[in-house]
Amino acid sequence: MEIKAIIIDDEPLAQNVIKQYAKKLPDLKIVESCDDAICAHKVLQEQDVDLLFLDINMPKLSGISFLKNLKNPPLVIFTTAYSEYALEAYELNAIDYLKKPFSFERFCKAYYRAEELLQLKQKAATTSSASQVVEDFLFIKSNKKSVKVKYSSILYIEGLGDYIKIHLEGDKLVTNLSMKKILTLLPTKQFYRIHKSYIISMDKIENLEGNMVSINGNKLPIGNSYRQEFMNLINHFLAD
Repeated sequence: MEIKAIIIDDEPLAQNVIKQYAKKLPDLKIVESCDDAICAHKVLQEQDVDLLFLDINMPKLSGISFLKNLKNPPLVIFTTAYSEYALEAYELNAIDYLKKPFSFERFCKAYYRAEELLQLKQKAATTSSASQVVEDFLFIKSNKKSVKVKYSSILYIEGLGDYIKIHLEGDKLVTNLSMKKILTLLPTKQFYRIHKSYIISMDKIENLEGNMVSINGNKLPIGNSYRQEFMNLINHFLAD
């Protein structure tokens, strides 16, 4: 993975050392070198940066103060000639603290630590994104088969004691599930229970008249214990 970094240091010699070290690491790209924190702040506003090589003792604003004022800062490796700020640097969650002059070997150790953290962060983001993928179907056991049923094909569900009948567009399935159980398997924003014996797809409602909901030409009753909550939902859509 490519790691984009900024050097923030008021000493040209120190900047050049980091640049030369960075050239030996193919995945490390120095996108900008800044003489002070003000310049660095502008760069961070204009582009995404993964890592800061940050000096501490600089004019206008110290590296410590700069980092404290950043919201959602990139990873930071402090590069400084002073050892007395090390504790404060680590309290600010710095990846490492390089005391000048530092060797290429020491530089690599700090860089690889940052690289590892960024890889873990990227992996976590990918996993999180994958876990948020919403399926648009479920499998129903019916007539000794596992049948794939798309939510969009469900018109309504009818309770039949210990069984339910799923009314689909052009088909029906009977399965050994309770109304309570099937309701937990369906998207809550799409399906709604209007009666002890009926769950409907909100997308399939054709019209409402009195205590009846019309779906695909079938009139389904709205139960007294469900009516108020259901009508509140309908009125919400009417208000929009």
